[in-house]
Amino acid sequence: MAGNSSGTVFTVTTFGESHGPGLGCIVDGCPAGLSLDIDDISRELSRRRPGGGGPSTTRSEADTPEILSGVFQGKTLGTPIAILVRNNDQRSGDYDELKDIYRPGHADWAWEAKYGFRDHRGGGRSSARETLGRVAAGAIAKVFLRDQGIVIRGWTSSAAGINAPAFESPGFDFEEVEKNPLRFPNRELSKLVLKKTEQLRIEGDSAGGTVSCRVTGLKPGLGEPVFGKLDARLAAAMLSLGAAKGIAFGAGFDAARQQGSVSNDRPIPPTPGRGSRPLLPPGVPDLEYAANNAGGVLGGISTGMPLEFTVTFKPVPSISKKQETLDRQGNIRELVIRGRHDVCVCPRAVPAVEAMTALTLADLLLLSRLDRG
Repeated sequence: MAGNSSGTVFTVTTFGESHGPGLGCIVDGCPAGLSLDIDDISRELSRRRPGGGGPSTTRSEADTPEILSGVFQGKTLGTPIAILVRNNDQRSGDYDELKDIYRPGHADWAWEAKYGFRDHRGGGRSSARETLGRVAAGAIAKVFLRDQGIVIRGWTSSAAGINAPAFESPGFDFEEVEKNPLRFPNRELSKLVLKKTEQLRIEGDSAGGTVSCRVTGLKPGLGEPVFGKLDARLAAAMLSLGAAKGIAFGAGFDAARQQGSVSNDRPIPPTPGRGSRPLLPPGVPDLEYAANNAGGVLGGISTGMPLEFTVTFKPVPSISKKQETLDRQGNIRELVIRGRHDVCVCPRAVPAVEAMTALTLADLLLLSRLDRG
């Protein structure tokens, strides 16, 4: 599919620019009869909304979604669902001086090299605001997955050089994630990161970090062979997010230092009373695993263990420190980037990571219905 669309059965196309009239998405392939309320979409958009304090930009958008098609009387029709969110607080004048200058660390030069022309206002389609359409589409996918008993939860697992406690270790608190602007799973550590990011803001600098995601309720057997593997599809989805530079499942890169006797996820007997998993053929044991080093994926197919991965995000390239760069004529120019920008993208990347996870899983789940007669 074209570079603005993704999915095979459950498909999404996003549209719009950071400083254009609006942004949105078109979702096709969503099953008919799904209960969908505008609040389902508004709730997710509010989580990625700028102006939430902490390390985020001061741009304040209401991000109110409009459902233009595909839903009637609170139910999906099985036809394309179009969602529009209008821009109201753009300040395009902040970017006038960038028309002929390529910002360091941005897609300005690469975009112009590809198309011969670019929207210099906030980066256009390469802006983080493009994720708005993904999050809106992901909200629909989340409702579909929720009906299947699948729950997706993300959090900022590191920022500005400070690591959050590992999942299920002392100090990790899932309930704390939505209570602080960093989406850090530890209240005291979140205060340290906020202090550090505020200092970076004063200095005109920025910070990188990581976002972790955990999916529960995912049955074994999800994923397509060879080129459609679950982890490969998720990796492509995550790396399509702006500023995402890496992804690791389970033990991730630590697996390179492990031995097979440690790394192998060994099956163990099922927990009594947990019930059967209908995707398994008759007679196949209901497996659990003694470890989850693989992050819930083996052979590119879900094992039934929680799906666990972490995405790395680079520091926000829009910084107000003076930098040297080039203009269209090849001249060296001094640049101070103005405008309103995040100091660390991770807190607002959490709902985007969840959305791309939901879209990928919804698509693979619908594909899996074709696996058996």
